[in-house]
Amino acid sequence: MNANTIKIKKSDIEIEFYRSSGPGGQHKNKAATAVRIKHIPTGIVAQASERRSQHMNRETAMKRLKAALAKRALKPKKRITTKISESQKRKRLEAKKKAAMKKALRRMKKEG
Repeated sequence: MNANTIKIKKSDIEIEFYRSSGPGGQHKNKAATAVRIKHIPTGIVAQASERRSQHMNRETAMKRLKAALAKRALKPKKRITTKISESQKRKRLEAKKKAAMKKALRRMKKEG
């Protein structure tokens, strides 16, 4: 499911405007340009306060809300366990035996 394909009813959301905080001085503090959108059925909240325009912040917050809803709707695929083939098991055992023989020969040289 894609964030672009999600349809949100206006009755399902609650939009709140507030003054954004942070750097920007008087230009940012004059108007309530920050937007907080709450999706009532799920309780997911998305907010945006990057722009000085309320309209742009509303669009950004709506995109974030849709992305969060898409992520929530996405079900992870069930993991299928894989088996190692018999030939691979044999190869691994042969490599282990070879390494063990090398170590045994080293021990024998040190001792004797």
